[in-house]
Amino acid sequence: MAARAVLQRRFSPAPITRSKTTSAQYVAARSIDPTFEKFMDNYKHLIKVIAVQDLILASPNEALPLPLLSSAAQRLHVRRGAPAFLRAFPHVFSLDFSSPSEPLVRLTPAAAQISRDESAAAASSSTAAIDRLSRLLSMSPSGSLPLRAVFKVWRELGLPDDFEDSIIAGNPQIFTLRDNPKEPNTHILHLSDNYHTPNPRFTPAVEQWRSEERSQPESNAAELEYAFKQGFPPGMRLTKTFRSRLKDWQLLPYAGPYDPLPSVGVGRARMEKRAVGLAHEFLSLTVEKMVELEKVSQFRKWLGMDVNIRDLFLDHPGIFYLSTKGKRHTVFLREAYAKGRLIHPNPIYGTRMQLFNLVLLRKRRSDIHQPRTSSGNQECRGRG
Repeated sequence: MAARAVLQRRFSPAPITRSKTTSAQYVAARSIDPTFEKFMDNYKHLIKVIAVQDLILASPNEALPLPLLSSAAQRLHVRRGAPAFLRAFPHVFSLDFSSPSEPLVRLTPAAAQISRDESAAAASSSTAAIDRLSRLLSMSPSGSLPLRAVFKVWRELGLPDDFEDSIIAGNPQIFTLRDNPKEPNTHILHLSDNYHTPNPRFTPAVEQWRSEERSQPESNAAELEYAFKQGFPPGMRLTKTFRSRLKDWQLLPYAGPYDPLPSVGVGRARMEKRAVGLAHEFLSLTVEKMVELEKVSQFRKWLGMDVNIRDLFLDHPGIFYLSTKGKRHTVFLREAYAKGRLIHPNPIYGTRMQLFNLVLLRKRRSDIHQPRTSSGNQECRGRG
């Protein structure tokens, strides 16, 4: 009952006096969505697999000495040791004993091909990558972001492996790298003045939903002007008070993610709603419509989000879902998923789901050499 009370007091779009709860209590009090939790229960293994894969691909001849992987096991959260981890995913990794000195860890032919396909998909969509990076920079009031923060999310944004050369250096009319005066040996990525906010070319992703809703015969344009699509976890109790506050919050005006910051101070409620709009757009720019909370936090101050990011996601369970599986906090954009699937898959996402399929096979015997699906329309519900 205590957890439910915390949930009802804190899950409210309206400005309220928050109860004195710890972060752990607040997270524990959220309504659980079994579909997303089941997905993350399997996806947490893919995260570790990709980390090991990156080490292999960065090694000479794409072969990583087993002792080097063992020494990095703790940092990669491979707690049972490198050999046990490799044995758990035989469709992704193989051991090469041809070296007289030490075994070498390689990708299987199927996993290596998937890696090449993902790199090719990212390289072939450079126009979309430029657009996503430009949008991210345009959400910053200064039109600039630390390069190291961008590096944190390059894979989530679907940028090419060499994006610093192919995207940034290759488009000097759009992007500029400058030294960070506050931190030696670091750089700030700037958007050129011609592309800086306010930029009417960029329309927030939420406007697509609003446009679709306005086309409905019984729609109310005034109610949709500042509204967000809502969809709540199964079993979440929506009280009459909650619904009333949500309705008021949906009507609340706010400055969009590509709009200039108001020249005069605004109330906290509007500031928080702007932060919701920024977070919504940030997630919309990602390939999988999901990202680790820690990575979003890297951009908080640069995007002008003067709020607690974790609480922001928890306060709006109809828009976002926060999972804690794998000892990490991962945020999903609810409206991007339906019945456990990404509604609009893309080629980069498709290749990742092919690797996910190999991870899900684990130690099962199979003569499958090609992933079962090429559409990338992978269900969030894991296979056992």
